[in-house]
Amino acid sequence: MNRNSAFGSPFLLGFDHLEQLIERTAKSAGESYPPCNIETLAANRLRITLAVAGFSRDELSVTLEDRQLIVRGHRSENGERTFIYRGIAARPFERAFVLAEGIEVTGAALEHGMLFIELGRPKLESVVRKIDIRSDADGMGAERDRKETRYE
Repeated sequence: MNRNSAFGSPFLLGFDHLEQLIERTAKSAGESYPPCNIETLAANRLRITLAVAGFSRDELSVTLEDRQLIVRGHRSENGERTFIYRGIAARPFERAFVLAEGIEVTGAALEHGMLFIELGRPKLESVVRKIDIRSDADGMGAERDRKETRYE
């Protein structure tokens, strides 16, 4: 069965995982709670800030699952409270961020109802590698032909 996709080109080898990442990102694009900011702190540092008013540290979790940063919140309801008006959301949430390869979570902190998640992006270095080209005179062609006929 053939699949049609943006990565179906024969010249894009090994990029099928990118298609899966794009699908995951599209699924989480509609999430809007809790509100968040994403900012660049320096050339290789990012920060995600989530407004999690009313959640304690024990009611929040930050996990990294297969290049996906997942922030979950679940408030434990205290039956002793009676609200006249409840304007601060207390519903459970799950917020996901797909991270590029190489981005690392360096820390998380909860301060004044804001959850700060620090990310580091290591500097990428360009790598150039020369590939040796052998000729049939080196014997590789005859050896390859023998192997191919052996398996047929």
